[in-house]
Amino acid sequence: MEKHKLVIIGSGPAGFTAAIYAARANLSPLLYEGFFSGAAGGQLMMTTEVENFPGFPEGISGPKLMEACKKQAERFGTQVIKEDVQAVDLSKHPFRVEGTKLKVLTDSLIIATGATAKRLDIEGTRDGEFWQKGVTACAVCDGAMPIFRDRELFVIGGGDTAVEEALFLTKYGRQVYIVHRRDQLRASKVMAEHAFKNPKIKILWNHVLKRVEGKDVVTSVTLQNVQTQKETKHVAAGVFFAIGHNPNTSFIQNQLKTDEMGYLIVKPYSTCTDIEGVFAAGDVQDKVYRQAISAAGSGCMAALDAERYLTKLKIDA
Repeated sequence: MEKHKLVIIGSGPAGFTAAIYAARANLSPLLYEGFFSGAAGGQLMMTTEVENFPGFPEGISGPKLMEACKKQAERFGTQVIKEDVQAVDLSKHPFRVEGTKLKVLTDSLIIATGATAKRLDIEGTRDGEFWQKGVTACAVCDGAMPIFRDRELFVIGGGDTAVEEALFLTKYGRQVYIVHRRDQLRASKVMAEHAFKNPKIKILWNHVLKRVEGKDVVTSVTLQNVQTQKETKHVAAGVFFAIGHNPNTSFIQNQLKTDEMGYLIVKPYSTCTDIEGVFAAGDVQDKVYRQAISAAGSGCMAALDAERYLTKLKIDA
């Protein structure tokens, strides 16, 4: 079985940035690009336009940005494998990584598998319908897009995330509606007060989203009152799911410490997990910022942490 100094799992901004730094440090990283088939490139592969990543004043599509990152990583010697990782064995050193076909040993490991936004299976919101055509799960990422400006926007959820998304969207939308199936928010008292006091936010209590309609982009939503079962149609330009994320950590099989939501726990001011030589970068360990640029920054940190670890082991670069 072949052995590597560093293996990186994940191919979003965190994974590719880690690969760029590691490759330039002569660590010859092996990167597993695929994760849960179809997710190569991370969530940016489902983003039409990225306008907040530094260096692209006119914006760039998510897939083009990830392709550029991949080419840069490969330019410096990263070996990219188009496979999913099915399992890892962190019980002994070197660690074992099992891809769909390729199984390897590695002295160090960077996990950058991201987190997947939770979405409801509702007519009109699915892939091939209006997903990324007015339906999204990240207001900070997409809220400033022209299709949402001065329009009616709907946020689905009732927790702190939903209120935060709604408050952010008031910068762009004419009116922002929070659609919540209960008669009170789950958000903290402070966050709820912010929503109540904002004139551009209206909360639709006891309602659920039933369907999303449009032509090329979203033009309307149909809501249902959970008490009366009555359905109402509303003009809409955007639907924002704000019901949380699922970190992609199931393949680790509880070998690393996580929080109650499944996010990997790293030591302060580092990307080090509780197992020496294993590092975590990007959204798989970040439930707060969840941005491409912050993921890229932590990918840089992970590569530097891995390099220092390998130097301590006296494994030559």
